[in-house]
Amino acid sequence: MELQGKKAVFLGDSITAGSGVQNPENNYWKTFGRLSGATCAGFGISGHRIADHHGEETGSYTPFSNRVELMDEDADIVVVFGGTNDYGHGDAPFGCFSDRTVETFYGAVHVLCQKLIERYPAAQIVFMTPLHRLNEDGSGYNDRNERHIGSLEDYVDIISEVCAYYAIPVLDLFRTSGLQPAVPVIRERYMPDGLHPNDAGAEIVARKLLGFLKAL
Repeated sequence: MELQGKKAVFLGDSITAGSGVQNPENNYWKTFGRLSGATCAGFGISGHRIADHHGEETGSYTPFSNRVELMDEDADIVVVFGGTNDYGHGDAPFGCFSDRTVETFYGAVHVLCQKLIERYPAAQIVFMTPLHRLNEDGSGYNDRNERHIGSLEDYVDIISEVCAYYAIPVLDLFRTSGLQPAVPVIRERYMPDGLHPNDAGAEIVARKLLGFLKAL
């Protein structure tokens, strides 16, 4: 697709909000805007998750779907980049594919997709899967088995599965970004804190998205 002159909005968490970059202008979506010629607006809030939260934080971190109506309605491109916080500190169970509620991760992805399609029926909607992060196998979280929550890859697969149902394209950064902070040289160069891309890492994400959208 042609990107020059298009309007793109980005719904996400701390990575979309700019955590990790030294220069705020090097956020991945701002870099994407410079590379593509698109007009971009970011709607990222640190700590937010795709699914609802049932613990003491309820109300402070509303699910992504609650913020859809806050984004510009005339967008040509809608990019969703989330899920890592659902894995890292969310307490919603996976649920099952038939769920249609923000109380489970499966259901929350469904609700988000439906709201986006209803608000942006003529726009190109795409999801980006979470990047690799440290402790992504769930071993660093003592209560994960009690909450029936698995690895980060499980969240990636659910996003891909639900988006496939709605024929929404998915850029699988988990498997194709080249960013794996468990590799020391990659962490040092691109993801020093093991989670958030720095300026150089954000450019990699931006270029991956650029190529992905151009191919649609």
